[in-house]
Amino acid sequence: MARPGSGLNGLGYPPQNLARVVVWEWMNEHGRWRPYTAAVCHHIENVLKGDARGTVVLGQVDAQLAPYIIDLQSMHQFRQDTGTMRPVQRNFYEPSSAPGKGVVWEWENDNGSWTPYDMEISVTIQNAYEKQHPWLDLTSLGFCYLIDFNSMSQTNRQSQRKRRLRRRMDLAYPLIMGSIPKSQSWPVGASSGQPCSCQQCILVNSTRAASNAILASQRRKLHGVCCFLRVPALPVKNLTGSGPVHPALAGMTGILMCAAGLPVCLTEPQAHPPVPGINGMRRKTKKKHLRRGKNPEDVVRRYTDKIKAAPDEDCTICMERLSMASGYEGVLQHRGIKPELVGKLGKCGHMYHLLCLVAMYNNGNKDGSLQCPTCKTIYGEKTGTQPPGKMEYHVIPHCLPGYSDSKTIRIVYDIPAGIQTNEHPNPGKKFSARGFPRHCYLPDNDKGRKVLKLLIMAWDRRLIFTIGTSSTTGESDTVVWNEIHHKTEFGSNLTGHGYPDPNYLDNVLTELAAQGVGEDNLKD
Repeated sequence: MARPGSGLNGLGYPPQNLARVVVWEWMNEHGRWRPYTAAVCHHIENVLKGDARGTVVLGQVDAQLAPYIIDLQSMHQFRQDTGTMRPVQRNFYEPSSAPGKGVVWEWENDNGSWTPYDMEISVTIQNAYEKQHPWLDLTSLGFCYLIDFNSMSQTNRQSQRKRRLRRRMDLAYPLIMGSIPKSQSWPVGASSGQPCSCQQCILVNSTRAASNAILASQRRKLHGVCCFLRVPALPVKNLTGSGPVHPALAGMTGILMCAAGLPVCLTEPQAHPPVPGINGMRRKTKKKHLRRGKNPEDVVRRYTDKIKAAPDEDCTICMERLSMASGYEGVLQHRGIKPELVGKLGKCGHMYHLLCLVAMYNNGNKDGSLQCPTCKTIYGEKTGTQPPGKMEYHVIPHCLPGYSDSKTIRIVYDIPAGIQTNEHPNPGKKFSARGFPRHCYLPDNDKGRKVLKLLIMAWDRRLIFTIGTSSTTGESDTVVWNEIHHKTEFGSNLTGHGYPDPNYLDNVLTELAAQGVGEDNLKD
């Protein structure tokens, strides 16, 4: 397999008369190169043949990629609705490899949909599969996963969690031989040779000068030349979407001009409007929460009733019979809590040794709440171990797929890296915070605002994030989501974390309720 940039020139052309399969890839927030589909790569190659410095409108080949464009000159992908820029690269693989045969390896994500592996991993899996290996260890590639070809599953070696994987056939990626001739014109029309007049291409064409300025600035830095451009400041209007210019054009132009070191004048900047019915626009994580109980015994007594005659069944905490002493006898000594005492939780009615409940409480967050280990009913106010950070929320004047009649609530979470405390897995050790600030989206309707109110409550209780091991990258001691799913894609649903998703609002309400943040907590 050829490595990126090996034996390449310019945009990454293979040596003359050497056949190679081309795979275009973009870099995600974790620094991983993610492959475009074969159909998208064919489209990019076709545009590249017409103009090696042109721009690719991805929505012309895949409707789900409508917000995205690729500028071949700067080798960046732009997202038109948010202005996000990501690097892209043109990688090469052997014609006999997985992309050359149209083989796609995928794993099943939490939403039940399928996510393709990074191309390097997919090629490695296919090689092992063709050699009829029974399993494959991905540790050498930086992932703590074990692939089992007999059960077609992927196992996390740390958490032992299993996921299904599958092998499917798709369109083969484009095959090239030697260098590709370059055209002198941009952009290339569909048939007449005239520039495309669709809204996306007009928007793209408007950002070309700014993109060229970036490259010119970079070239001056590389050659040690310092010069000052005598250009007027560029007035960038409509950053809030209130004027006739599309906000993506204003946003991208401003970002590009700033990156190039050119002056940008923001005309009458306006803050995003608040969400109707929601007080304020930001929250900060509280460092500590009030402890409801003075000690573990008080907490256990608050939520249980003593049972005089214990039933002849198991305590599901220590697995001893309730009619016998707790399995923690001799391990824990608490004043007033005898090993043989049994209590019944008030709401759900499940029974345990009181000493076992004390042991369970001591092993948790010690926040004054209890959670039934059988049915997960929460007693008191459950709080988490989310590190300090801030949460902001406001309305943006664009609609989400499936909610054409509503504007959009944008939530921005920002948590910096720091040092773990006693409530975290490894006190005193540093933790990382990848991908922040994280942008999430809700429809600005009654149900979306209800979800936002509950998410604010969950944030105040430090339940949105925690410190653990990332299921995406396998990195430990990092900030991860804490079982409350968010939608982080704005105009598409490529990874299952976007819209349309008609069941999402109901699902997240259920997840919030499972954390003790239910609709009954909302004030009228």
